[in-house]
Amino acid sequence: MTGAFLAGLVAGYGVAIPVGAIAILILGLSARTSFRVGSAAALGVATADGLYAAVAALGGAAVASGLAPFAGPLRLVAAGVLLALACLTAWRALRPPAPTPEPSALRPPAPTPEPSARGGLDTPVRAFAAVLGLTLLNPATVVYFVALVLGRGDVLGGGPTGAGAFTAGVFLASASWQLLIAGGGSLIGRALTGPRGRRVTALLSSAIIAALAVATVLDV
Repeated sequence: MTGAFLAGLVAGYGVAIPVGAIAILILGLSARTSFRVGSAAALGVATADGLYAAVAALGGAAVASGLAPFAGPLRLVAAGVLLALACLTAWRALRPPAPTPEPSALRPPAPTPEPSARGGLDTPVRAFAAVLGLTLLNPATVVYFVALVLGRGDVLGGGPTGAGAFTAGVFLASASWQLLIAGGGSLIGRALTGPRGRRVTALLSSAIIAALAVATVLDV
């Protein structure tokens, strides 16, 4: 059970650390409204990650047990998927940014909408529900967790207790990181969501995922 929980923590940080549009949204909500609203949005992300982890752990463990005769090739396929996700994350971090078009000299730029008009996410319930829905729209998350479970099903122990411990680890890792972002009206949050911070966190995430892929191949 402890092994499954620790595996969930590592997996949770691997998927949560890259700072993208959702993290910037959480930071903006905290700065524009309150930490209470930002933390509700952060917990929406963590809940989505936990739900995907639970689906992968419960369903994937059952599939893995049925595919036990093919455990070796299955482990290699899972490692390949993880390495592909790691490379994709690193490529997105290292590719040059798209050029910003020059504003027209003949036409003034469109006015920036007022913060109060940005989605109406001004209460904890609305922020939680909206960010939960947005995070659930990312299918790469469930692919990531399924690959981990199929490749390292032995870590979960093949039962609901191990699956629950794995899910709890994922949720706590995601929640702790997103709450750090939510407190990011401070210097730390702004540094993480800046261009350099986004690049560093993406590369850190790709390193974690690549390490999990290697561990899957080596069965450690």
